Amino acid sequence: MTQTRLDDDGLSLDRIGIYAILLGLVVFYLLPLEAGIVTSFKTMRAYGQTAPFLPALGGFTVAQWSSAVDQLSAGLFNSVLMAVPATVFSALLGSMTAYGLTNIDWRGQVGVYVLFVAGIFVPYQAVLVPLKRFWSQWAPLHIWLEPIWNLTGLGTDYAGLLALTITHIAYGIPICTLLFRSYYKSVSDEMVEAARLDGASIRRIYRRIILPLSVPMFAVTLIYQFTQIWNDLLFALIIVGPGDASVITQSLIGIGQSEAVTNFPLQMAAAFVTALPTLLVYIFFGEQFAKGVTA
Repeated sequence: MTQTRLDDDGLSLDRIGIYAILLGLVVFYLLPLEAGIVTSFKTMRAYGQTAPFLPALGGFTVAQWSSAVDQLSAGLFNSVLMAVPATVFSALLGSMTAYGLTNIDWRGQVGVYVLFVAGIFVPYQAVLVPLKRFWSQWAPLHIWLEPIWNLTGLGTDYAGLLALTITHIAYGIPICTLLFRSYYKSVSDEMVEAARLDGASIRRIYRRIILPLSVPMFAVTLIYQFTQIWNDLLFALIIVGPGDASVITQSLIGIGQSEAVTNFPLQMAAAFVTALPTLLVYIFFGEQFAKGVTA
């Protein structure tokens, strides 16, 4: 009788059990996030007197966030200056490359595509030494572009930031090409053939047909690339190094630490300030991201 009544109401014991398990998994997954947010609004004294996931009503403060923003502002500016063009250009060049490998027939395109795929699996650690030598000896941007650094007043440290931007563009092209090529395989060949019969050039077909249809996949690649580039630390340490051009992940190193004590609330606030731009990207492009994934 109880089972029947539950079924009539749209619930069953099995479904209640599933909901309970899912709720438990959500709590388990979000508890560290909640603990980090709560900790970031505590004073050091309140942090030592309360559990990490419990708010301290008597020790609530936003000073940790203010201090984090002050200490990370320069790195935040440099990361935006580097990540935005690196993301846009890697996605755009990946789209063009995928178009050339999908909608244009030419000899050797399969071999070139294999090379692009192989580039995805080259680990960062394998290229650190030649990459460092390339930018310091073979392509010294701090010397080649010295008039620009003097004219803008940025200083030669920003040559490393430009080198880092170019590196992320080059490293992002293979994965962007793979994503766009898979997407372009689903594009109707009839539209492209009709445009060719009408006399449209390769550039015109891409600009007028392929590019407008690529908006959902651009959302996917932009979100993916921006997240990867924004969170990168290894290339930044090797190419940029310490200085005025340090990105935000470098600025996080050592924040809130001293010989006497570690300021965990400040570290939590700094971590959330660093993660905020990627969260905003997901919020603004989330709908297009879902369309691109399911396309």
